[in-house]
Amino acid sequence: MVQIEAIRKAHPGQRIEVWFQDEARFGQQGTLTRVWAKTGSRPRAVRQTQYDYLYVLGAVCPESGQSVGLLAPYLDTTIVNRFLAQFAQELTPGVHAVLIWDQAGFHTSKALEIPPDVTVIELPPYSPELNPVENLWHYLRSHFWSNRDYKNYDALLQAATHAWRQAALEPETVKTVCAAPYLNSADN
Repeated sequence: MVQIEAIRKAHPGQRIEVWFQDEARFGQQGTLTRVWAKTGSRPRAVRQTQYDYLYVLGAVCPESGQSVGLLAPYLDTTIVNRFLAQFAQELTPGVHAVLIWDQAGFHTSKALEIPPDVTVIELPPYSPELNPVENLWHYLRSHFWSNRDYKNYDALLQAATHAWRQAALEPETVKTVCAAPYLNSADN
């Protein structure tokens, strides 16, 4: 990508890492997942109708398999600023991160505080297929969050934390689930 090459030239002596960021809402009004079952059978699945939820903010580096996450009870620019500060703290010294994300309102706010070792690139509107973090949300929903009963907010928090630790903190899982082959072709 031309933008990444320009960022690389603007930050000589620093290693450039490409990261993708997104948010997902996780709550009691869960999704149903398809399951394998004998033809003609009707497997039962849990679907809650309560309305507790939380937000999972995540950034992944598909090349290294690293991830950074934050759980929050709501989502606004203040929370995104907290996430950005945490993200910058967790970067390896000497790294400048290119953070690619969508154009959500809280990503374009004038109150956004982008750390100096982070450069943001916005994805084109309505293009979630270009953000590999979307694949991570699908993976977490299908492997950890769907077809379950969550008693309250604390149970949601515990389930979200467990899922993040089991999947997003495993570099090989992140590399596989969040692969972005179009970045590799851009380097050639």
